Amino acid sequence: MKWLLKTRGVFLLLVFSLFVTACGKTDKKLEEFASAPEHTGGQAMEEKLTQQMEKGYDLPVDAAQKKEAEEDCKRMMGLIREIYVRADKGQALNVVLSDEVIYEMNNKWKATNHPVITTDPYANMENYECIDQFLRECVKGERGAAVVYEIHPSGSMRRLKFFFDGTDMYVLSASAVWNDKNEPELFCISYTRIKEWEYTRKGWFCYELCVPRPPEVTEIVDGSCMLRITPMTDENRELSETCLLGLAYQGNNLLCSNWDRSHMEDLDYNGLYEYLYAMKYGKKFEPDHYPKGIPREEFENLMMEYLPITRENIQEYAVFDEESQTYGWERLGCSNYAPTYFGTSFPEVTQIKKNEDGTLTLTIDAVCRMILCDDAVITHELTIGFSDAGRFMYLGNNILNDGVNSIPEYQYRINR
Repeated sequence: MKWLLKTRGVFLLLVFSLFVTACGKTDKKLEEFASAPEHTGGQAMEEKLTQQMEKGYDLPVDAAQKKEAEEDCKRMMGLIREIYVRADKGQALNVVLSDEVIYEMNNKWKATNHPVITTDPYANMENYECIDQFLRECVKGERGAAVVYEIHPSGSMRRLKFFFDGTDMYVLSASAVWNDKNEPELFCISYTRIKEWEYTRKGWFCYELCVPRPPEVTEIVDGSCMLRITPMTDENRELSETCLLGLAYQGNNLLCSNWDRSHMEDLDYNGLYEYLYAMKYGKKFEPDHYPKGIPREEFENLMMEYLPITRENIQEYAVFDEESQTYGWERLGCSNYAPTYFGTSFPEVTQIKKNEDGTLTLTIDAVCRMILCDDAVITHELTIGFSDAGRFMYLGNNILNDGVNSIPEYQYRINR
C-alpha cells in the first residue's frame, strides 16, 4: 500500500532497517550505501528506494506488518501442530501429507472463520465471503485489506494479506514451515505491488505480481497468480475430478479438439492410452512392462471402454504395428512435445446439461494459472454417457467460439 511509501523521509538508519527484501534477505547494495558517507549514502538510499518502488517488487516490509504476519502464521500453525505431529510423513525428505490429513487441517482452520484454502485444483475456499466482499469493494475503488490462509501438501502454509489503496493493490506474502522440532518458523516474507488484477464473473481472483524483467534476469519470471474465491458446486467438482483432471490438456487431445462419433480420426490414441490407463487402474502406466509396444488386446479394450469406437477404427487411426500386433507408445519429451502454457491448464466444469438420452453435456473451461492467468482459455462442451455400473464413456467434444484457433496446434505423440 502507498502508506508504506511515507517512510522515505526518515533517517538513513531507519530506512535501511525497513528495507527487507523477499524472503527477509537484506539487499547487499543497501549495505554498501549504509557504509558510505552519510550525505552520499542517504542520497543513494533514496534513489534505491525510488527505483524499487517503481519496479514494484522486493518492497520494504513494514516492521509492524512483519511482526503481525509472523505471529499470525505461528498462531495458525499452532492450531494444526498436533495433527502434523501425529501424521504419517513417510521417509522422503519432502513431506507430502495425505489428503485426509490436509482435510483435517483445513477443517481446523475453517473453525477460525478466516478464509482458508488448500492447493488442490478444485479446492473451495472456506469462509470466502469476506474476501469476496473485499474484492467487490476494490472493483468499486474502495480501500481495504483482507487476509487469506493457504495450506500446502507438506503441512506448511502461506499467509496472503492484500491491501488496496483505491488505486493500487499490494500483497504481503508470508510463508511458514515446520522445523526439525515440529515448531513453526517464518520462512519467507515479501511485499509486492500487483501489476494487474481482475475478479472474474466466475469468482476467480486473477492477479499478476510485479517481477524482475530482462535484462535484470535472463529467464522469464512468472508473476501470475490465481485464487478461487467463489466455490464450485459439489456436482461440478466431482465430475471435474472424476472425468477430466486425469486427462487435462497435455499429452493428449481428447479435450482440446473437435470430434464426435462420426469423426474420431484426429484423436491421439497413442498419447491418450497412459491417461486412460491411470484412470481405470488408479496407478501410473509403466511402459517398461511393454518394451516392444502395447499388446493389441490391452490397447483396444481400454480404448473401447472409454470411447465409442471399433477395433477396426482404432487400428486405422492409431499407430499400429500389424506384424507385432502392438501399438506404439513414447514418453513426452523434447523430440515430440513443445511445452506450452496452455498445456498446464486444468479443466473445470461450469455447467451440466442432462440430455434426453441420459447422457450429460458438460460445459468446461480450461483454467490456466501460469502466464496466461485466464479462467477460460477455451470453453468446450464434452458429452459423456454413464452406465448403471457407474462407468462412463466420452462421446464427443466441441470447442466453442472458435477457441481451437486460439490455442497451440496439437503435436501428436508419435508421427502417424
